[in-house]
Amino acid sequence: MSQPNLSAEGKSAPSRFRRGLSGFQGFREGTTIVIIVVLGFAMSLLSPYFLTGDNFRNLFMLFAINGFVAIGMTLVLISGGIDLSVGSVVAFVGVVTGSLFFNAKMNIWLASAIGVAVGTGCGFITGFFVTRVGLSAFITTLGMMQVARGATFVISAAMPIPLQSMPPAYKFMGRGIIPGIGVPFVIVLFIVSAVVFDFLSRRSTGIRKIYYVGSNEKAARFSGVNVNRVRMGVYVLSAALASVAGVLTIARFNSATPYYGDTIAFETISAAVIGGASLNGGEGTILGAMLGMALLALIQTSLNLLDVSPYWQSLVTGLILLTAVSIDFLSHRHKA
Repeated sequence: MSQPNLSAEGKSAPSRFRRGLSGFQGFREGTTIVIIVVLGFAMSLLSPYFLTGDNFRNLFMLFAINGFVAIGMTLVLISGGIDLSVGSVVAFVGVVTGSLFFNAKMNIWLASAIGVAVGTGCGFITGFFVTRVGLSAFITTLGMMQVARGATFVISAAMPIPLQSMPPAYKFMGRGIIPGIGVPFVIVLFIVSAVVFDFLSRRSTGIRKIYYVGSNEKAARFSGVNVNRVRMGVYVLSAALASVAGVLTIARFNSATPYYGDTIAFETISAAVIGGASLNGGEGTILGAMLGMALLALIQTSLNLLDVSPYWQSLVTGLILLTAVSIDFLSHRHKA
């Protein structure tokens, strides 16, 4: 049997992506940059501690590790899905790795490899239930969030695992400063990863299939895209990046805590939507998500410097997400 011809609807998916990327998406990225610059300028006037090397280093460290999770979350949103389990996977991988090292006396690098493999397996399980069983991504990832968090508490007995005896080379990943430039290694690793994934999201045919699936699943199927394979790959990649973040977390903090990452899913979804990703799928860029992460980190840092209560910080972050989601909803209703 011959393959079905690409319908007009299918042909429009790539072109809609290119137009959105150069038009509305570019506008959202540009707007986020302007807000970051304006807020940065205002803070330079309000706080003498803002324009310092230590503050900028802390600013980048706020979102460098979680930025890996944001990359995966952005791709999930673009595919038309959502992943609420990423924070639990980060904590789960950290505790698995820490337990193997501290309790089982395993080599830390081998323990990390096992931890990343186990965390990535969570993504495979999620993808299986979404693509094969047919459950909604919201329900599936909500369940995985509970399973991973519960397993984390069981393994750690709900207690932090001390990891001060890790080798210096391992600690360098999370806390080390690169000689000569004075920049933490984890920041450089994050920036390189974000640039690579952003380039691939714009140029790679494989990753562009994620946009096609999120934009119009039916048209993607007609054009020969294996939708289930794409969605499975997205959830596996999201869990893998969350697992990397889990390893970097214990390298930075010298401990594995089962309570870490409760707000990561919220923060990364907020960042992706602020940067232009749509909850309806088919839109968004890695660059936009990274700008969203930078804006959220800048707001948190600014509120800390101004000695604003943490409760108000949560309120402000929530209002920002509601505003971004409202803009996304209204723009799609206008297009419709």
